[in-house]
Amino acid sequence: MTPSTRTPTRTRTSEKTPAGSPAAASGVRAVRTAGGLSLRVDRRAVLVTAALLVAVLAAGVVLIGSGDYPMSPGDVLATLTGSGTPAQEFIVNDLRLPRALVGLLVGVALGIGGAVFQSVTRNALGSPDVIGFGQGASVGALCVIVLLHGGPAAVAGGAIVGGLATGAGVYLLAWRRGVHGYRLVLVGIGVAAVLTAVNQYLVTKANLVDATRAVLWMTGSLDGRDWAQFGPLLAVCAVLVPLILAYGRPLRLLEMGDDAAHALGVRVESTRIVLMASAVLLVAAATAAAGPIAFVALSAPQLARRLTRSPGPNLGAAAVMGALLTLVADWIATSAFGERQLPVGVVTGVLGGCYLLWLLVTERKAGRI
Repeated sequence: MTPSTRTPTRTRTSEKTPAGSPAAASGVRAVRTAGGLSLRVDRRAVLVTAALLVAVLAAGVVLIGSGDYPMSPGDVLATLTGSGTPAQEFIVNDLRLPRALVGLLVGVALGIGGAVFQSVTRNALGSPDVIGFGQGASVGALCVIVLLHGGPAAVAGGAIVGGLATGAGVYLLAWRRGVHGYRLVLVGIGVAAVLTAVNQYLVTKANLVDATRAVLWMTGSLDGRDWAQFGPLLAVCAVLVPLILAYGRPLRLLEMGDDAAHALGVRVESTRIVLMASAVLLVAAATAAAGPIAFVALSAPQLARRLTRSPGPNLGAAAVMGALLTLVADWIATSAFGERQLPVGVVTGVLGGCYLLWLLVTERKAGRI
């Protein structure tokens, strides 16, 4: 009998990259798992994402402790673990925690949505709030508020329908033997201008109560958000965020151009449709939950990429950065102006507008616009 030979199975091995190679210089390391799957891990990107996640948790604790009844971070953590007083449990669990969680999920949705569109269009200005999807969601919501006098659930549904319809319209208008990134951005900017005019017209046709409600919704605010907004948004994110992350490699290849992605085995149009539809639905769901919070989708992916110094969409880092920007902006809106609280959309609009101007100047100096 010939003894059978068995090859030892190694659960995890690391492949060293040659010294001086681009991968080694950027901190990328190849890891091979037991099933033969080879993964490339960017250590800097992992560390930056982990640091951003810690910052998000810290910002959430500080935000929950802020307000008319201030609480220390220790009291907040004790209350979250069930050791607080009845008054603290009511304030944290019923009033402030759902608001912070809604803000976190809104930031995650906007960060990933912005990263997808900037990668698909291969353009730093390819953001949902620049190319019309936020304005489309606003039109849907205002139609429900002004024309149908609907409640919060109907307004959220109108925002989702408006965002999806705008996404389909922009894609069809930009289609010409495929969708080119710059053409999609230009068409989106034109559509955004038209939809902004429609929003202004709807406000002028509304009565005083509906007009006030519409303007407040269009500003973007987390005030009064509770578990009713958190549940649906969590369900949408739980389905679409893993789906988009699963398309991370094809999305990165799309940044190389359609021809290169097709040559590497990517089904370009079907992949683009799945990614854009998922990103539009994420942005529409975030807008339905908190209104159109401006510029988070534009700035979060860019800031994440600059921190990680890694090519590609950086979906995880963009998601965590979006959450951090939203929570910090909400803290500034509620705590930095004394008793006068501002909607979070005002703060993100000011900060994001400054970032957009800086980005335009940078792109112009680089000769890209």
